[in-house]
Amino acid sequence: MNVTALSDRVLLNNYLSGDRSAISELIERHAKRVRSYIGMMVKDDDIADDIFQETFIKAVQVIDEGRYVDSGKFLSWVLRIAHNRVLDHFRREKSSRQLNESEAGYDVIGTMRFSEPTTEDQIVHSEIEGAIRELIALLPDEQQEVVRLRYYDKLSFAEIAEHTDVSINTALGRMRYALINLRRMIQEKNLVLS
Repeated sequence: MNVTALSDRVLLNNYLSGDRSAISELIERHAKRVRSYIGMMVKDDDIADDIFQETFIKAVQVIDEGRYVDSGKFLSWVLRIAHNRVLDHFRREKSSRQLNESEAGYDVIGTMRFSEPTTEDQIVHSEIEGAIRELIALLPDEQQEVVRLRYYDKLSFAEIAEHTDVSINTALGRMRYALINLRRMIQEKNLVLS
């Protein structure tokens, strides 16, 4: 006996006619695709699970209120809801983020990013920059060069790669190792950069 699956439209009609299990079947049918899409966007399983639940709660709410217009594209509609939930998540995350020391005015090599510096700020900035320059001098030559070209000469990684005659990936790798080494030295020397 050949059993064919009910279409999304038939399941929606069954749900609207009182068959509560029809919506569960419809959600189950598309759960993997929707969950994968959300997971790909947020890259965090717990957050993705929450957004997945919010997505289908919103979908059922719209259907229950009679606002869903069936155009034969239920999955596309649910994915659009999921996309909007993901955007809402990132907006909430951005607006609720606390400033850390780095965002409050100093980056990894101690340069001021905003606000008018006071005399005290200038002294602190000078001391931090001096300490960072001493640490940079302890890096291997290739790492020193990429840090200098990026932070002091303001070159892009493409320009650094061209200038040093290496690939962009090599330039990026050197910067990555330079930053790892700088952070390690800062911790070892118990330096406070704020």
